[in-house]
Amino acid sequence: MKHQIYLDNAATTQVLPEVVDEVIRCLTKDFGNPSSLHRLGLQSERKMKQARKIVAQLIQVPPEDIIFTSGGTESNNLAILGTARARKRYGNHCITTEIEHPSILNTFRYLEQEGWNVTYLPVDSYGVVSLEDLKKALRKDTVLVSIAHVNNEIGSVQPVKETGLYLKGNYPETIFHIDAVQSFGRLPIRPLEWGIDLLSISGHKIHAPKGIGALYIKKGTPITSLQWGGGQELGVRSGTENLPGIVGFGRAAQWIKEKISEDENYISGMKIELANEIAREIPEVVFNGPKPSEGAPHILNFSIPGVRGETLLHVLESYGVYVSTGSACSSRSVKTSHVLKAIGVSQQVAEGSIRISLSYLNNHDELSQVPQILRKSVDQVKRFTRR
Repeated sequence: MKHQIYLDNAATTQVLPEVVDEVIRCLTKDFGNPSSLHRLGLQSERKMKQARKIVAQLIQVPPEDIIFTSGGTESNNLAILGTARARKRYGNHCITTEIEHPSILNTFRYLEQEGWNVTYLPVDSYGVVSLEDLKKALRKDTVLVSIAHVNNEIGSVQPVKETGLYLKGNYPETIFHIDAVQSFGRLPIRPLEWGIDLLSISGHKIHAPKGIGALYIKKGTPITSLQWGGGQELGVRSGTENLPGIVGFGRAAQWIKEKISEDENYISGMKIELANEIAREIPEVVFNGPKPSEGAPHILNFSIPGVRGETLLHVLESYGVYVSTGSACSSRSVKTSHVLKAIGVSQQVAEGSIRISLSYLNNHDELSQVPQILRKSVDQVKRFTRR
């Protein structure tokens, strides 16, 4: 079997062996219900508290402000719908951007069907929203601003610190939500310093299992629960906690924290080097969104004129290289990426887009092979399409 080079870490990451060990232990030995009063239950509760503490440390917030969920999509839904329902009597206007993840865009479209007014801010050619546009869009009845810290397709980084500080200084009653699924464990995030009220994160983007995530809810932030039951997770998210997932999430967060302390520029250094080598090997390459030296440290989106992204993806796969054509939540759709459309990319360039996304499990040796494999794959696609 040929060596696999996995470069689709914005879609999901490989679960770490040490995380698997923790999950198996919770499934087979430490399996008590955290709500139970006996020894097994109390032991599970301690494990859950420790995981909550580690996740909170990565963004420097109190552990009691972390609510565990099933992932980024649920966290985004809870943040948006929970805020809208809690604040409805104060206004019915929300602000987001044109390039958000489907779990945000479709939730706001649902709110529009309920009579809410939603402003979708445009972005520039790098995928970045203008703070001036945001200021112009704000109204007295704006109850929520929701923006992704890092775009999942092109890696653009939004000015969330500047946005949060402006909101708290001028519109203190407006709730500020950040989708940090792609930035958690990859970029510094300081909710308490930046005026962030709600923040969504996901476990499987940082080598934890799928099906676990969290929502940071700043103390005092009004939010309505979307499900009712036994009152777990401070009454915001009832239901027996997913202890194996939570403990696995905590172990992965600890691993990421250690990696960042060792070399916080490891991933961005690999990305820049890879982009430079691709440009040397394939001069006609077009990078979409931020410059390779800018944007998120792990995401690189590019197109090669005359080559369809999906076709190139499968040829690369035949060589053991795994990439994506865009968002994992919409990559099976035949529609042009709404993100690439928003930054002004042509239809032809958008159809040829490829996303490479890295993690701490990638290394320089394997990435040094990618440009030549890419060149070979591009030539193969072009020969095939000329027939």
